[in-house]
Amino acid sequence: EVQLQASGGGLVQTGGSLRLSCGASGFTFVDYGLGWFRQVPGKEREGIAVMSPSDGSTYYSDSVKGRFTISSDNAKNTVYLQMNNLKPEDSAVYYCGAAFFGKSLNAATYDYWGQGTLVTVSS
Repeated sequence: EVQLQASGGGLVQTGGSLRLSCGASGFTFVDYGLGWFRQVPGKEREGIAVMSPSDGSTYYSDSVKGRFTISSDNAKNTVYLQMNNLKPEDSAVYYCGAAFFGKSLNAATYDYWGQGTLVTVSS
């Protein structure tokens, strides 16, 4: 059974930091692009960071580039999102996803999703 378990969300002040984690099981970790997305009510799910554990390549949306860093621990089948200099507009439910040999920020290309973790940034 494929599982993606996201954690690490919470309440933080503007300018603060959080690190999200996403543990994966049930599939070959290095065969999948691992991405982080976020969604607020009434809006589409936004792809913000993706990496390929097999070669370490990473891609970011313009909205988070320079502030967020995606990384992975292949031994633990876990992908992380380090979020620095958080802003109120970063408040959302954050999801991790897995796409077979994917490197896209397009949510439609993803095969598996975690349950989401809420990040709230207070002003």
